[in-house]
Amino acid sequence: MIIAKLNDYRQSPRKVRLVANLIKGKKVVDAQNALDFIVKRASKPLADLLASAIANAKNNFNLDVENLYVKEFKVDGGAVLKRRMPRARGMAYPIKKRTSHVFIQLDTIDNMPGKKNKVAKKEVVEAKAEKVVAKKAVKTKKVK
Repeated sequence: MIIAKLNDYRQSPRKVRLVANLIKGKKVVDAQNALDFIVKRASKPLADLLASAIANAKNNFNLDVENLYVKEFKVDGGAVLKRRMPRARGMAYPIKKRTSHVFIQLDTIDNMPGKKNKVAKKEVVEAKAEKVVAKKAVKTKKVK
């Protein structure tokens, strides 16, 4: 499992999660393409973070980019900068400038949770299709 982190990114976690949730679970190549076309401010830093995770996979683990997918993409709240805005009659209203901690985890497609199930389902469907064909063949023999 390959990880990369982006700490204290100066955008609220709620806004960053919109982009992160779009690419969670996708293959790395598809995730890169998606981040290139998403029109949100968070897409550029998240694309850089994904590129960093890919570089970690290549250099540290000698893995091929084609065999990777985004296993986890987590966005947590970071430090909150508290500021004040002057208002009428000498009052001051609080402003919270939020930051985000972003965590990405990549894994190989071999470990993808749905892949084994898809292969098993395909075998079950093929077996059922063979049974249906055999039943039809038996019925047509009886009719003749």
